[in-house]
Amino acid sequence: MEPAAAPAPAAPPPAAPGSAGLVCAQGRNLKAVLCQRCGSRVLLPGAATFTCRELLLPAMRKKAAAAAGSGGDLLREHWLVRDMFSFENVGFTRDVGNVKFLVCADCEAGPIGWHCLDDKDSFYVALERVAHE
Repeated sequence: MEPAAAPAPAAPPPAAPGSAGLVCAQGRNLKAVLCQRCGSRVLLPGAATFTCRELLLPAMRKKAAAAAGSGGDLLREHWLVRDMFSFENVGFTRDVGNVKFLVCADCEAGPIGWHCLDDKDSFYVALERVAHE
C-alpha cells in the first residue's frame, strides 16, 4: 500500500479587490500614496499597513459644496498609519465630534481619511480616495 500524499498547502487568502498589487508580504504599502486630484505625495512606500475596517467618510466635494450635503461613503480598505509624522503631505479638518478628517494639504481634496481623537496612534487613509505610483 502506498503512503497517502501530503495535503496541498492552503492557498493564501485572496487579496482584497482594491489592494491587489499594492501590499507587500509584510502588509505594508508597496507604492507611494498620492492625492487623486493634484498628485501630491501623501505617503512614501512602506509608511503604512493595509487594514480592513468599515469607516463612514463624507462624500468628496468641493469646499463650497461640502456644507450643502450630508452624504457619505462606507469604505472598508485603508492604509493604517501609526505616526502622524509619517505623512509627507496631509491636512486635518476641524474636529467633527471626536473625529478629524484627513485631506490633501496642497489642494484640500478630501476627505481622504479619518482619525479618531480617542486613539492618538491610528490614522486611516482610504484606498478608494487616493492614487498609487
